[in-house]
Amino acid sequence: MKTLIIVTHPNINESVINKRWIEELSKFPESYTIHQLHEAYPDEKIDVLAEQLLVEQHDKIIFQFPYYWFNCPSFLKKWLDEVLVHGWAYGSKSGYRMAGKKIALAISLGVEAYELSTSGIYKYPLNELTRPFELSFEYIKADYQPLFAFYGMEHNASDIHIEEGVKSYLDFLADF
Repeated sequence: MKTLIIVTHPNINESVINKRWIEELSKFPESYTIHQLHEAYPDEKIDVLAEQLLVEQHDKIIFQFPYYWFNCPSFLKKWLDEVLVHGWAYGSKSGYRMAGKKIALAISLGVEAYELSTSGIYKYPLNELTRPFELSFEYIKADYQPLFAFYGMEHNASDIHIEEGVKSYLDFLADF
């Protein structure tokens, strides 16, 4: 079964690594369904039923986004709020439609990994900062997996670094 890649990037045309990831994943349509939220909903008016149906058709889901202001883009938060609702994602007899689905985050970051550590500038590791995602996915009984993070895009957007990121992401997805 294909892996659903839900991409939320408010400015994908100016992206370096997220755009490159999409280009590479597009070479494998038999393995990945790439769903770009900003492309599907430029007005940010989500078709909730369509989104729920899309999710139901996949057993593996990756949420791919740039990490800034210590969070995901606001449109992804809106998607989570509107799509993962009571009676579908959790609660009642018909809820928990995401139960058992493997879910992970694929995050690009401008900062270096050492900056997000207990001894770094920000004093908190990324897995602590993304704990609300983990708790949310546990709440809906999804099978939350360790995240994928690619660091250093703010100061190292070299072709070599970007291609390392592509290879690392593909390796992560192959093991997902």
